[in-house]
Amino acid sequence: MARSGYTRVLIVDTHPLFIMGLTSLLESYGKFNIIGTAENISGALRLAEKENPRLVIMEISLRGENGIDLIQKLKNLNQEIVILVLSMNDERYYSERILRMGARGYIMKTSPSNIVMDAVHTVLNGKVYLSEDERERIFQAMADESSRGTKDWSMSIEKLSNRELQVFSLIGRGYGTIEIASRFNLSTKTIDTHKEHIKLKLHCSTSQELRQLAIEWASISGNP
Repeated sequence: MARSGYTRVLIVDTHPLFIMGLTSLLESYGKFNIIGTAENISGALRLAEKENPRLVIMEISLRGENGIDLIQKLKNLNQEIVILVLSMNDERYYSERILRMGARGYIMKTSPSNIVMDAVHTVLNGKVYLSEDERERIFQAMADESSRGTKDWSMSIEKLSNRELQVFSLIGRGYGTIEIASRFNLSTKTIDTHKEHIKLKLHCSTSQELRQLAIEWASISGNP
C-alpha cells in the first residue's frame, strides 16, 4: 500500500536473506516504502515500470546476468530514478564504470549499516556516494597516472567495454569460449573477437597470458 511522503524503493539482489536484512534496515529508519524486490533484469524492469520507484538499490552480480546492463535500462526507462549499487564486488573495479552508466553511488556489502544509510541519504540528496578510500584512489589516479609501480587493476579494467568485462570475468572463472558464447547467446567467433580486443587492451600476447591475467583478477576482485 502506498504511503504518502515515503521514498519508494526497489531492491534488486539474488540473496533473499540479504534482501530481508536490507528491507528491515530501511524500514527501521522510516520514510522508506519497499515497493518490490527482483532477482534479475527483466523482473526489475517490470517492477520499475509498474511501481515507479524513486530509489533502486541493486547488486551488479546477478545470476547469469550483469547488473551493469540494468543501470542503463533503468535510466532509459526513467531518468529520474536514483540508483545505488550495493555489491559484494570490490569498488575499485566498478565504481567509475557504474557512475558513467548513470548510477549515483557505489557501496560494498561489507559496509556497516550506518554507512549504508549514509550512502542512501547522500544519493537521494542529489550527491554522489563513494567511500573515502575510493575517492582518494580516484583523485590520486587523476593527479599522477604515471606513478604506478605495481599493476593498477582499476585503470586496466576501465579500458574494457561492458561486454568485454563480462567475457574477461568468465575467463577468470574457468569458462571456455563455447560456454561463454552459449551464456550470452553469441557465436564463438564473436567471443573470440572480444578476446582479441581484451588482449590488445590489456597488453596480452597470448591466450594463455590472458587466461592467467583473468584468473589473477578474479582472485582479487571479489567477482563471483
